[in-house]
Amino acid sequence: MDEMRPSSGAAAHLGLASLFPPGLQAIYGECRRLYADQANPLQVTAIVKYWLGGPDPLDYISMYRNVGCPGQDVPEHWHYVSLGLSDLYGDNRVHEFTGQEGPSGFGFELTFRLKREAGETAPPTWPAELMQGLARYVFQSENTFCSGDHISWHSPLDNSESRIQHMLLTEDPQMLPVQTPFGHVSFLQIVGVCTEELQAAQQWNGQGILDLLRGVHIAGGPWLITDMRRGETIFDIDPHLQERVDKGIETDGSNLSGVSAKCAWDDLSRPPEDEDDSRSICIGSQPRRLSDKDTEQIREALRKGLEINSKSVLPPISNQRHSHDRPQSRKDSLESESSAAIVPHELVRTRQLESVHLKFNQESGTLLPLCLRGRLLHGRHFTYKSINGDTAITFVSTGVEGAFATEEHPYAAHGPWLQILLTEEFVELMLAEIQDLSTREMSKLPKEYSWPDKKLKISVLPDTVFDSPLQ
Repeated sequence: MDEMRPSSGAAAHLGLASLFPPGLQAIYGECRRLYADQANPLQVTAIVKYWLGGPDPLDYISMYRNVGCPGQDVPEHWHYVSLGLSDLYGDNRVHEFTGQEGPSGFGFELTFRLKREAGETAPPTWPAELMQGLARYVFQSENTFCSGDHISWHSPLDNSESRIQHMLLTEDPQMLPVQTPFGHVSFLQIVGVCTEELQAAQQWNGQGILDLLRGVHIAGGPWLITDMRRGETIFDIDPHLQERVDKGIETDGSNLSGVSAKCAWDDLSRPPEDEDDSRSICIGSQPRRLSDKDTEQIREALRKGLEINSKSVLPPISNQRHSHDRPQSRKDSLESESSAAIVPHELVRTRQLESVHLKFNQESGTLLPLCLRGRLLHGRHFTYKSINGDTAITFVSTGVEGAFATEEHPYAAHGPWLQILLTEEFVELMLAEIQDLSTREMSKLPKEYSWPDKKLKISVLPDTVFDSPLQ
C-alpha cells in the first residue's frame, strides 16, 4: 500500500466541525465517546483518495489504544476503525446518496482488535492494509459484509508465520450504530481465526464459532481480540468444542450455500465432438454463456457462500445475511436465498442428461462432504461456480423447490449451468465413499469416485488441470 501513510488525526478533532464532512463527523463522534482521552489518534491515510483515482477505498483508518476491561478479563489491545465504506461526504463522489433512512454507503465500517504486545508503544499498521484489501473487495464486488460472515484468506494476516490466516466478522462489542445525515452505519469487527476454525464455520455457521471463541480467553474472549501469536486452535485448547460443532452441524446443517471454485463438468451421454449445446471443457470450443438471469441468480446465491478465489484477485467472502431470522426447515428453495426467482423466465432449453462427470480441484473437493452432509441432508442446495468461466454446478435435494433437475431426470443443464438432484439414500451412499475428502491431507491426486448405476463420476484433480489454457 504505497499510497498509504501514518498520519495524525488531529485535523479531525480541532473543533472545526463545519469544515469536516458530516458522515466523517458522525463516526468520529462515536470514537470520541469511547476514546475521549485520545483526541489525536494515529491514522493511516490514503494520500491519493479513492475518489481522486487512488487504489484504496478507505480514506482513513484510525488506531486507538484500548485498556480493555479487567472485570471481564479483556486484555489491553489496539482498536482499528475504518472510514470510507460508509458515505462520508454526501455529494456522490464515492457513494450514491439515497436518503437518511437507508444505509450510508455500504452501511458499515470495519473494526479490528489486536492484542497489544508487551512493550509496544504504537499500533502496528499492517491491519490497515488488511482492511483496505477487504474494502477493495466490497467496492469491486458490491457485496456487503454481515455479522457471521467468514473470509478465507489463506495467508497469515500479518504476513508472518502465524496460524491466524482467515477471518470471521461480528458486531463490534463497543461501537454503537450511528445515524448520519446520509444514512445509518454499523461497525463490523474482523476476528482472526485458524484454518480449522474457518472450516468449522464453513461446515456449521460463523455465529456458532464466534460464540465458541468468546468462551475461550486466549482465543479471543468476550471482545474477540485477535492474538497473532496464538498457536492453538479452540479445538486444541478444549477438545470438547468439536462435539458442539458436530452437534450443531447435525442439528442445523451448514449456512454455506455456494462457493466460487475450480470446477468443470462433462456430459457423458453425448459424443465429445457434439459441441452444439455443450457445457464445459471442450478443446477449441466455446461453451454457451450463462444468461443474465442465471448469472444474477448464481451471483445472489454466492453472496450467501464462501468464494474460493486467490487472494490476489479478491479476498474470498461468505455472506449469510438474515440466516438467523430464517426458520430451520428441511425444505429449501433456490429462490429462498436469492433476490429473484430461480425459475427461468427466458426461453433457454433445459437438457436432461443421462450421465455426467464432475471435476473439482482439491480445495473444492474437500467441500463435497460439507455439501452433502451439511446442505443436502437438510433439504438445501449447494452451488459451485467456476472462477475460470461460466460453468456452474448446483447440487439440490428432493426438498428444494424451483429446480429444473427432477427425480425423473436428476441431471439437467441450462447451457453451462448443471443441476444434480440427489436423493437422501444416494447422498448417504456417496458420503460413505468420499470420507477421505473430509481432510485436506488427502493422498496424491487425481482421485476418482464412480457410481455406475447412477451414471455419475467425480474426479478430484490438480489445480494445473484447470489452469491449463486448453481447459
